[in-house]
Amino acid sequence: MEEKRNCYKFSCKVCGSEFSGRSSLKNHMRVHTGEKPYCCKVCGKSFSQSNVLKSHLSVHTGEKPYTCEYCGTAFSQSASLKTHVRIHTGEKPYCCKLCGTAFTHSSSLTQHTRVHMQEKPYSCDYCGTAFSQNDHLSRHMRTHTGEKPYSCEVCSATFFDSSSFKRHTLIHTGEKPYTCTVCGNVFSLHNNLKSHMRIHTGEKPYACKVCGHAFPRSSALKSHMLIHTGEKPYACKVCGKSFSQRTSLKLHTRTHTGEKPYSCKICSTGFSQNSNLKSHMRKIHTNKQVCSATFLESSTVKQHMLIQTGQTPYSCKVCGSSFLDNSSFKRHMLIHTGEKPYVCRVCRNVFSLHNNLKSHMRIHTGEKPYDCKVCGNAFPRSSALKSHMRIHTGEKPYDCKYCDKSFSQRTSLKFHMRTHTGEKPYSCEICGTGFSQNSNLKSHMQTVHKTKQQS
Repeated sequence: MEEKRNCYKFSCKVCGSEFSGRSSLKNHMRVHTGEKPYCCKVCGKSFSQSNVLKSHLSVHTGEKPYTCEYCGTAFSQSASLKTHVRIHTGEKPYCCKLCGTAFTHSSSLTQHTRVHMQEKPYSCDYCGTAFSQNDHLSRHMRTHTGEKPYSCEVCSATFFDSSSFKRHTLIHTGEKPYTCTVCGNVFSLHNNLKSHMRIHTGEKPYACKVCGHAFPRSSALKSHMLIHTGEKPYACKVCGKSFSQRTSLKLHTRTHTGEKPYSCKICSTGFSQNSNLKSHMRKIHTNKQVCSATFLESSTVKQHMLIQTGQTPYSCKVCGSSFLDNSSFKRHMLIHTGEKPYVCRVCRNVFSLHNNLKSHMRIHTGEKPYDCKVCGNAFPRSSALKSHMRIHTGEKPYDCKYCDKSFSQRTSLKFHMRTHTGEKPYSCEICGTGFSQNSNLKSHMQTVHKTKQQS
């Protein structure tokens, strides 16, 4: 051991590294000085080592003398072949001393170590955001410059980064090499399969530190966090309205462009949202064709046909909502103006519509003019009867945009959505615990704080 140590006679005065020969020390010193004396005559690029220049020249000659014995892929440099072979052997020689994670490349270990050290040496000149990896900074810079260097040769779509581009190309090839062993579903990306498997395992590894709600995907948690921060990073370029979700902006933009990408295969009616198409299919084409109803006036026929086809010719320029008839459109506009000209003589509540006042008065009179012909239950409003009838028909027109569940009541969908968003609007005034439904808050107050329910 002593003999081996004595062979290292030359030490670097900068970092203390030891070398057996003067030439080795001389080559090493270029790490500190930045000297690159070996220049490529083809492209002018300089290198600190002669052997690195030699390897570089193969880039220009196209020579690839190093071949992988497993798959036959050829490489211009032996180091590239050595790294490539680890794909086949599974070798990961670079191990993190802090957490034990192993890597095939030393550069990957270096980048990983910065996670522990919280080191972010690469900073954006525009906004100051710092990154642990240079390629992350390069990708981020394109958000400022608008550069999209990756272009699809099939459809000309452009992308900020290569990973997004590679994922996109699978749309055209249709390749889905990753198969779920449980249900047989196939996926184009391994990460998509990994996320999908959590449906079967029930695993939700991404937890919100604010409310504790857990999610199966990091993207879902990131989207959820906007509820707590109130951030709305997605702004409409036409009207300036902002949204917390990218999908919400995408849907909103169609109110300006008139785009209707979802088309009915039976009657060709177009829709801006897939949920509207599903609702249309259920109402119009499920077990029936266009109905044979008859009318006295042609205007009534026209309006009825709009209901059948799902067309809505009157559009609100403020929020993009659409309506079948002009009267409904005018009533809707009162929401934006705030005008409420109808006053209840009993309790002085005000209403924007006369029908709303008329319905409200039944609270005072107890009148319930709308009867269910199936079970005989009576209701003060026609909308309440219509909603009730779905109990008998089994119709579920309200679709969740996050999963495939449908609901017969709008309020049921609203409650369900909170399982995705983590929203808890009802808070206990005593201990601060949040709840997604008011009934859960009431139950909490009675069981935990022993309060009596007010009659």
